[in-house]
Amino acid sequence: MSIVDAVRYAVSVVLISIGAFFFFVGTLGLLRFPDFYSRTHGATKCDTVGAGSILIGLALLRGLAPDALKILAIAALVLLTSPTAGHALARAAYRTGLRPWTRRIDGGERT
Repeated sequence: MSIVDAVRYAVSVVLISIGAFFFFVGTLGLLRFPDFYSRTHGATKCDTVGAGSILIGLALLRGLAPDALKILAIAALVLLTSPTAGHALARAAYRTGLRPWTRRIDGGERT
């Protein structure tokens, strides 16, 4: 194994680990956040950064192969469509009257 391969593997492992971390945090956000908007935010971060990092790490791990180009095309598609879909979902929810969650103080006053 050459030094270039070792660096490539190390960077791939770091990117895949970052992606797994963002999937874990996004899943926690999906379970813990109080309303639709916050959960949508968590889910789109999970998709965008998590899947993007994992796919780029896998493409790097694959090396110079046609498969790597396919994986990079999928990563570009995910990086483009996930935030757009999240925005469209949140906008549609807001336009249909779904109110964002706000914290209430004991007297019922919204902050």
